[in-house]
Amino acid sequence: MLKRGLNWLRPLLPRACPGCGQQLGRETGLCVRCCAGLRPHLERHSVLTPDITPHLVTLGRYDAVLRRSVRALKFSGVRDLAGPLGLALAQGVPAGWQVRAVVPVPLHPRRERERGYNQAELLARSIAAELQVPCLPLLSRTRYTAAQSRRHAAQRQHLTGAFQVTRAVPPGTLLLVDDVLTTGYTLQACRDALLDAGVSPANLKYAVVAR
Repeated sequence: MLKRGLNWLRPLLPRACPGCGQQLGRETGLCVRCCAGLRPHLERHSVLTPDITPHLVTLGRYDAVLRRSVRALKFSGVRDLAGPLGLALAQGVPAGWQVRAVVPVPLHPRRERERGYNQAELLARSIAAELQVPCLPLLSRTRYTAAQSRRHAAQRQHLTGAFQVTRAVPPGTLLLVDDVLTTGYTLQACRDALLDAGVSPANLKYAVVAR
């Protein structure tokens, strides 16, 4: 109850920009200067595919403004950060991908209850609104696991089989969204679940704030 009360009061209190620490005026999420620095990159190389082809949109490395912004969105309840971050990512999605739906990486229900929201879903909704396509929660997390940031990379393969597709998958290209790509195990596990449900590898693209 206390956490919900603080979230309700947050917009009424003086706020610092999560990216740079300067006071926010009427801006939402990030200050004008930090928003201007959000520049999407289209990447050809990642652990998500062996093919050297454009498949991943990101705003850059998990450092400085992006690191502080992701942590504020993920751990401090600053939900309005999903707006500018998602908008910037959407602007980097090539029209040629012809994205039909945006799919968030799910949290386990227990963790989503603890946090009060799924940051990947907030980002996915923002991207979907800009692309004018639906945001579809096609995936569910079937197994509760420790936070990935607290695990050694070699132990993260326990995510294999931790996700399943729970509703009909639409035809066409899907954009799978998460906040950060580190080792890639989470996105790979989600990818594998979608592939097992019949999605073509060519119809899977990805977007993350940072990597």
